[in-house]
Amino acid sequence: MSPSVSSYPPVRRPALIAASALGAFALTTLPAAATSTPAQIATSKTNGVAYLKSLQAADGSYAGPGLSNEWAFSAFAAAGTAAVDVTPAGDTSRNARTVYRNLLSTTGWPSSSPVVTDYERAALNAYAAGIDPARVSASRNLIADIYGYWHTSEVGYFGPSANFNGTVFAALALNGAKTRSGQVRVPQALRDTIVTRIRANQHNDGGWNYSKAEGNPTELATAGDIDMTGAAMAALCVSGVPNTDTDIVQAKAFLKSKLVANSGAFNAMFGVNTDSNGWAVSGLNACGINPQTGDFLTSQGKTPIDFIIAQQFNPGGGFKYLPSDTTPSAYASIDGLRAVAGGGFTSAPPVPTTPGAPQWVGQTSLTPGTATKLALTVDDGAGNLKVCSVTLTPTAGTTTLGAVLDAATSAALPSGCVTSVAPSSGTGTIASLNGKANSGSNTWKVSVDGSAFTTATRETAVGVGDTIAVRWGA
Repeated sequence: MSPSVSSYPPVRRPALIAASALGAFALTTLPAAATSTPAQIATSKTNGVAYLKSLQAADGSYAGPGLSNEWAFSAFAAAGTAAVDVTPAGDTSRNARTVYRNLLSTTGWPSSSPVVTDYERAALNAYAAGIDPARVSASRNLIADIYGYWHTSEVGYFGPSANFNGTVFAALALNGAKTRSGQVRVPQALRDTIVTRIRANQHNDGGWNYSKAEGNPTELATAGDIDMTGAAMAALCVSGVPNTDTDIVQAKAFLKSKLVANSGAFNAMFGVNTDSNGWAVSGLNACGINPQTGDFLTSQGKTPIDFIIAQQFNPGGGFKYLPSDTTPSAYASIDGLRAVAGGGFTSAPPVPTTPGAPQWVGQTSLTPGTATKLALTVDDGAGNLKVCSVTLTPTAGTTTLGAVLDAATSAALPSGCVTSVAPSSGTGTIASLNGKANSGSNTWKVSVDGSAFTTATRETAVGVGDTIAVRWGA
C-alpha cells in the first residue's frame, strides 16, 4: 500500500518516509537448507553499512526537514555499527549521534504541526543510536511525547484511530525502546491495551493494513499489506506475544502465501520490492522466526533474504527498490540492510569503537526552571486506564510523585489523567487518587521505568525522563 505522507508518516516508499527496526533476532549459523550463507550475509552487511555511511551529510546529519534518512540508525545498530562512530571525514565532533540528539532537542523539532509517528520514529532511532529516548534533553522526552497522543475515547489507540499505523508504531516504540538496562519501561496494563487493538485490526487473511479495520467487516475482508503485516507482527512480539500465538501464526501463513518461489520476494500490493521484503523480514526477526528456513524456504530453494541480497549493488552496497532499477535507493538500502542484519524495528546500540565514547547518552537530571515532560499512567484496577504526558517546571534536579500528580490535574495531555489526589500537599502515602481510596490491602502503588510496584507516597522521588505508572490493587 502507498498512502500519502500526511496520512501515514512512517511509510517509506521511495517518495515517502522510511521506517525500521525493533526487537532483534540475530541470524546465527544457518541450516544447510538456507541459501544465503553466513559469509554472504556478512558481506552484505559490510557493504550495506559502507553505503549508508556515504549518505551522511557534511554536517554529520542524517535527519532534517522533509524526507530524511534517520532510519539509518536502526539499520546501523542491527549491523553492529554505533551511530557515534559514524562521522563525516573522521570529524568526531560531528558524529551522527551527537548531531541527531541536538536536532531532537531543538524547540522547533519536529514541526509546527507534529503527529504521533514523528515521535515514534524518533524514539526508535534515538534508542538505536544510543540516545535514551526519555532523556534526550532536559525538555525532550520522546516517551512522554508519545503518551500525549493517547486516544481517550478509543483507548489503546494513539493519534487518530483511522491511521492505525500510529498505534502499531506506538507499540514498537514504547516496548522496543527499553531502558539502558534492557527493561521495558511501560506497564503491562498499557501493553495489553495496545495489543488488544492490534489484534482487532488483523484482516481475515491474517495480514494488516495501514488504516483502521476494527469493527468494519468490509475493511477486515480486504487484502492485508506485506509491509504493515511485518510491522504489526513485530509490534505484537515486542509487546510480549509469543510467536506461537494464533494471530502470529496466521500472519506468518499470510506472508508465506505471498512468497514468490523463484526469487524469495513477497508479492506485495504494488509488486515485489526491497522495502516490502525488508519490513516482512524485520517482522519475522522480531518474532524470532528464521526467514531462511521452513515456511520461508520456497520450493525452488529461495528465501526472502536471497531476494534482498540480490537487490544489492556490490561492492557499492546500496540496495535498489525495484528489480528493474539501475541505481540504489536510500530507503530500500536502510530497510534491506536492517533485515539482512537480523533486526526488527529497532536494536540496542552497539558498544562504540571511538575511544571514550559511551554506549548511551542522555540527560542526567532535571534543570530547575526548565519545563519538562513526564510519562504517566494511572490504572484504577477496574479497567479504566489513563495515559498522559505531564508538563511541570522543576525547582531542583529531581521532583516527587506528589508534584507530578499535582501538575497532572491541570497540565496533562490528554487532560483528565488525574482529577484529584489526597493528601493534596506535604508528604505521606497516597490515600486516594481520582476519588478512589485505599481499601485494606488494595492500595495505590507506583512503578518507575518498569520497576516493581511499591507503596506510592507523595515524596517518592522522580527523576528526569522517568516513566511513571500508578496502580490501585493488592
